[in-house]
Amino acid sequence: MKWLKFKIKTITEAEDIVISSLYDIGLEGAQIEDKIPLSAWEKEQMFVDILPDQPEDDGIAYLSFFMEEKEGEVKAEGSQYPVLILGDEEVSAEEILSRAYAVLDEVKEFMEIGEGSIKIEETEDLDWINNWKQYFHQFTIDDVLVIPSWEEVGQQDQDKIILHIDPGTAFGTGMHDTTQLCIRQLRKYITPETVLLDVGTGSGILAILSLMFGAKRAMGTDLDPCAAEAVKENMEVNGIADSDFSMMIGNIITDKQVQDQVGYECYDIVVANILAEVLVELTPVIVNQLKKGGIYITSGIIDDKEDTVVSAVRTAGLEVLDVTYQGEWVSVTARKN
Repeated sequence: MKWLKFKIKTITEAEDIVISSLYDIGLEGAQIEDKIPLSAWEKEQMFVDILPDQPEDDGIAYLSFFMEEKEGEVKAEGSQYPVLILGDEEVSAEEILSRAYAVLDEVKEFMEIGEGSIKIEETEDLDWINNWKQYFHQFTIDDVLVIPSWEEVGQQDQDKIILHIDPGTAFGTGMHDTTQLCIRQLRKYITPETVLLDVGTGSGILAILSLMFGAKRAMGTDLDPCAAEAVKENMEVNGIADSDFSMMIGNIITDKQVQDQVGYECYDIVVANILAEVLVELTPVIVNQLKKGGIYITSGIIDDKEDTVVSAVRTAGLEVLDVTYQGEWVSVTARKN
């Protein structure tokens, strides 16, 4: 299935009005590209390996709308583009362009919208769904082989621990330095009696590997509801039983109900591969989930934030055991005495 993309150049202040106005002519589901800095709330929701670097906001915004082409690549009369489907209507790209410019002209009468230009590009489902596969291949982390579903385990890797995982749009694959730092620390401290809590579990990689390393049981928490499905899929392909890995959605930092459900002083290891700013808020809370003598493994810490996290860990009464590095990233491991 092919699509035409109508990409509008405007300004950030006009985003909502332009989107709403174009909705009236049948253009829906805008893809927004801008450089507006993340709000404190948005940063709080991003329990991810790293916070994306953002360039300085220049006030420019791009709004992209996608329209399905009619099957058979039938060209519209007098057009270089195929016929498009707009609801129950068949229209040409030029007609959509004319309607969109008319809407932009109306909006211009009462507010500034910047350049207000529209560019047409052709794309395909295949581009979005499959093309990225050429960039993700199996790789090893010490004696762990991480492999996607479209590749096979080579004879030379048969003796490795095999983690089957396909990249998703929201969660990591284990390639990032912060994830690898956590994996190596987990390998160092896990025993057959380990009960583990993975805060910001995402795709569940750290918890799943912990079970493969011999941990007894794991619990994961995440803010993103999509994490539950990602964890479920990765458990299935890696043969992890439901009884071994529990998952819940919620903010363990601020939600007492989540804290209660997770439980207190019942984890031998808590691992959190998130952001330094979030770790500062998480640490004084998570000490309550750790057993006495429990191990707290953190990463997602850019090197200039190391002292901030170490200070938060010590302020919470934990003993720093280990600080490890990979690239520009840091992992801090501590113990609750």
